[in-house]
Amino acid sequence: MSLDRTPDRLVGREPESYEVHGRLSDPDGPRLVLVRGERGAGRTAFVHAVGERLRAEGTAVLALDCVPGDEARPFLLALRMVMALGKYGPVAAHRRRSAKPAPEALRATEALRAAEERDGTAMAVLLRAALAQPVTVPVLVVMDDIQHADAGSLAVLGEVDLACVPHTVRLLASEVGRGERTGQPTEQPTDVRAEQSAGPHAARLATVQGVHTVVLSPLGPDETTAVVARRLRATPDTSLARRVRELTRGVPGAVDALLTAWTRQGTIRVADGHAFVGVMTPTPVLPDGDRFVTALDALGEPGRTVAGALSILWPLGGRAAELIATSTGLSAEAVGDGLRDLIDAEIVEAVPESDDAAVPEPGDAALRGRGRGRGWRLRLPLTAHAVRERLGPLERGRLSATAVEALWADRDAAGTTDAGSPRITVAALPNEADAVAYLADRVAEAGSLVDLDRAVAELTAAAQRLHPDSEGRGVLRWCRAAGHLVERPADRVAALHRYARAAYNAGDHRTARTIAESILRNLADVLGPRELQATAALFTAATGNDLDWRALSRLATAQWWDELRLPALVTVTGRALALGQLERWHELLDLLSRTERIWATDAHARVMPAHFRAVAELALGRPERFRESLALPEASYLDTGHAYALATAMFDELLSGRDLRAAQALLTAQGLTAEVLPPAGLFLWRHLQGRWDEALEVARWMLANNRTSTPAADSHLIPARTAAILLARGRTTSARRLVDSARGRAEGPLEYSLDAAEAEVLRTLGDATGAEKVLRRGLDAADANGHVAGTDELWASLVEVHTEEGRAGEAADCLARLRRISDRTGSGRTRLRYLLASARVLRQDGRPGAAREHLREAVELARSRSQPVETAVTLVAAADAGVGPPALLHEAYELFGGSGAALSRFRTRAAMREAGITVPGRKQATTENERLLATLIAEGLTNRQVATVLRLSEDAVANRLTRLFARTGLRSRTEVVTAVLTDYRVHRLAAEA
Repeated sequence: MSLDRTPDRLVGREPESYEVHGRLSDPDGPRLVLVRGERGAGRTAFVHAVGERLRAEGTAVLALDCVPGDEARPFLLALRMVMALGKYGPVAAHRRRSAKPAPEALRATEALRAAEERDGTAMAVLLRAALAQPVTVPVLVVMDDIQHADAGSLAVLGEVDLACVPHTVRLLASEVGRGERTGQPTEQPTDVRAEQSAGPHAARLATVQGVHTVVLSPLGPDETTAVVARRLRATPDTSLARRVRELTRGVPGAVDALLTAWTRQGTIRVADGHAFVGVMTPTPVLPDGDRFVTALDALGEPGRTVAGALSILWPLGGRAAELIATSTGLSAEAVGDGLRDLIDAEIVEAVPESDDAAVPEPGDAALRGRGRGRGWRLRLPLTAHAVRERLGPLERGRLSATAVEALWADRDAAGTTDAGSPRITVAALPNEADAVAYLADRVAEAGSLVDLDRAVAELTAAAQRLHPDSEGRGVLRWCRAAGHLVERPADRVAALHRYARAAYNAGDHRTARTIAESILRNLADVLGPRELQATAALFTAATGNDLDWRALSRLATAQWWDELRLPALVTVTGRALALGQLERWHELLDLLSRTERIWATDAHARVMPAHFRAVAELALGRPERFRESLALPEASYLDTGHAYALATAMFDELLSGRDLRAAQALLTAQGLTAEVLPPAGLFLWRHLQGRWDEALEVARWMLANNRTSTPAADSHLIPARTAAILLARGRTTSARRLVDSARGRAEGPLEYSLDAAEAEVLRTLGDATGAEKVLRRGLDAADANGHVAGTDELWASLVEVHTEEGRAGEAADCLARLRRISDRTGSGRTRLRYLLASARVLRQDGRPGAAREHLREAVELARSRSQPVETAVTLVAAADAGVGPPALLHEAYELFGGSGAALSRFRTRAAMREAGITVPGRKQATTENERLLATLIAEGLTNRQVATVLRLSEDAVANRLTRLFARTGLRSRTEVVTAVLTDYRVHRLAAEA
């Protein structure tokens, strides 16, 4: 993808833009507006955008940009101002036609002579005259980056009486600076001819009478997210937006540099109009020519050395200065000088104060190591990362070792020597998890420079404490480092196994496969049966999640495992898991039945095979053993990681069957919360809760990273249920494309859930024949494998298709199959589907009384299951049959609205009107109608298809489309598509009406 750098809108700078434009347009306003902002704040883009806006209003804009090197050319800026303003004098046009030299030409000649002779007095007179002369048109002089301007020009400009400048002449300047100085500039000689730094003079312009200063502060969270969306032309997901904010702190130049680097690396993925970057995506290193890097390079020494050390040691607070001196060989005075230079250059800042820690000032006792304040840090984490990565590996290792030894000494002094102890204190990192991660990172970089045994213990403990690594703090990195540091063969295998599991949990399935297979082939003699069993399961699961179905089919054979000469328990476990992932349930049960004497003799060893057996029976419609296993009696035999994996796998199975209450009970019993769930489980959880916006955020991330497989019996839950959400929101084409893209190869898992989703799309578009064909295909494949779980959705859809077409006999046959599944499984979801489907059949058979009884039971059952969308669907069906009061439609309407089911809400709205029920919120209903219509148009549907989806006539659709154009100003279907894709609010005029 490419970045959008269209400079037509200053995202996040609208208030400042309005202010500056207003002041420059006001006849009584300031003659000079000074725009200040830190490096990367966007000063250049800002002042030029303001200039272009005024140019469009008839103002002549003179761009006098300053560049590095200008400071060495005395009076250059003043000379350019005199010459540029001379072109707009009142007699300039007349004099051009005369043979005599114009006054402006004479003034330019005198200015050139004054500059050459460095005559500040003469230049001041000429500049005042140029600014005070009447002009033929309003003039704006834009002086960008005046910190590069020569000192003489700035001194002359600072002496101009701005009150004498006519209101038709305005000056707009920009200068680097955050609006305040952390250190006091030294007094400079008043001799304007002295060749000196222009920085203090530029700063003094802000104090000149008649000058108004505007400071461009860093963007806030919302503005930063808006900038990212604009640059990527896609909505950033929460984690991407958070990472950008954390790394750039809202500085636009840093945002642009970060996104440019990620885009060039191809690490930003887009799915469904949303942009993502994985938690394992490394922070890019800024190139040498980047403004933030060159600013540091320009300081020279000792600033660069101090900055490099500070990029690693800053979390240690006020004592970092002492440690910098110790590790780099610089004197305390040199470190202090470097810190002050970095602070003055606005590269380094004091760490924000806490209630119990003072921020040390450079040069005081803290700088010499006696302070324990919060210390200093590089202002931008993105810059800190670039500085750190530019250090050589030995230098990074030495600095990291310094930090490790200091923190270990603190722990020893406190009498707490346990690795990963929560009592570790990192001055500038009060968050415990951040402190643990910081120490583990330093240990990993220090490597052999610190005690190896203690280093391995520290890395292992940190990985265990921060598992699962949902924030991407570095568990995988620490496990990899521990594997490299371990010396004893037995310990090394254990470390490699932890590394493989960390890679699996992080979604790096290829790495997990490689390491696990290497252990099985080359190091099996070092491990016991339990460890080998876990490794075999990890290897097989990683192969399946890598979507390598051909390799997984080989793992399902005895031949592949026999070649490795592994214990029988290991072979059975690996084969059984492969068969389960391929959904070959009968073969799986046959294998486990024949080998039960091998895997059932040991309480620990039986956990995985027993779980595979329970899932297989559940898939075949026999859920008793699985339900018994929900108590997790084996938990006491498992370590934390295995217990977590088993609990989340069961959780996914429960949500596969749409049993939200049982899933909640499982989480509570195991002391888990939704926040620690893997992405697949989190999506399924939020989907059933009706939190569809949050569910889609997770789904898009998984789709963008090709991580949609689940450990549940149904491998296609994620795309199937995501498609269902899209369809309920009117995104018919997107839903169909998603289903098509998720379909795999013949040797892969069954696709019955995808068939159910596709059939629903076809039914929505009015293709009942196509829907029936797809449903039959899914049921045939399931029957061929004896698969039962989840097929109730297909049978229920077939009942609806047949009843809608008046095929009562076929509907009754399908209903009978659905009832047998319900009786066999005892599933609440299946029972609900049966009750709703049977009510349709009963009403068609002329038995409305029996139908109402089934619907009353359905409403009671749906309410008990606490799933908003499922409940809303049931309420609409009940209201349609006259069961219960009209308020049922009101309740369903609100439930659909809470989940964002726009299409279902539209149909419920129509049902309410047909029943004579007042629809609440007329303006909101109009807005929602137009949004839905625009969405359907953007999905590429014709008017006839839109009419089918909305259950309207084509004429009604045409009229609605005409009103949409009139209200929004859009002129064609193409513009509607563009508007929807760019999140344009097509309902804006309706909302204002």
